[in-house]
Amino acid sequence: MRRKLAAGNWKMNGLRADLAMLETLRAAHEGCAVDLLICPPLPLVAAAAEACAGSAVAIGAQDCHPEDAGAHTGDTSAPMLADAGASAVILGHSERRADHGETSDLVRAKAQAAHAAGLVAIICVGESLEQREAQNTLDIIGGQLSASIPDTATGENTVVAYEPCWAIGTGLTPTSEQIGDVHDFIRARLERRFGAGGGRSIRLLYGGSVKGANAAEIFAVSNVDGALVGGASLKADDFSPIINALADEAKAS
Repeated sequence: MRRKLAAGNWKMNGLRADLAMLETLRAAHEGCAVDLLICPPLPLVAAAAEACAGSAVAIGAQDCHPEDAGAHTGDTSAPMLADAGASAVILGHSERRADHGETSDLVRAKAQAAHAAGLVAIICVGESLEQREAQNTLDIIGGQLSASIPDTATGENTVVAYEPCWAIGTGLTPTSEQIGDVHDFIRARLERRFGAGGGRSIRLLYGGSVKGANAAEIFAVSNVDGALVGGASLKADDFSPIINALADEAKAS
């Protein structure tokens, strides 16, 4: 049985004062039936990990370099993240692919580095609105899956997050049928590549304008094992209803 995961991506938001939210979150969800992960900006990772030590809330990062060390000014390696207390790292987010020109081959190299450092790689895939309207969604997703996920992927070290680019931060959300079609497609691809057991063990998250009002409907969709949440993860009052909806789904399934 895959354990559900609620992951928060703070993106380029948050100062040290905002870490007080983590105390509220950990107090509200101790003993939670699902896994909880917050990925703050890099300068906050170590302090967040210290604040959440011994609690149900794990801390991750938002990117890493594929090399362990070297002359890469401004970059951060996976071993550095692990040393700072991170247990996971988001890779290949559409904003990284768009803003920094990251390719799926680069994402795969970063995932390999994350695995070697003992981090869980949360690998993001998703189509643009133009690709959705051209009915190319599954072709795009299939290509990203093949190129972005390394052969070292297992249910222990890898999570796949489907985030349609056109739904991120826009308030737009795909229908349950659209989400289900993509998640079922991803599951089938993973099973074909890693075998039935291996492919079924990798958790699949949905991301894109997830909020308390639509969380339960999304979590009821086939092969949705949780969510990668952006803006709604910045405040405990917004993130907690999503976590509760996921916990309710976990108990019912």
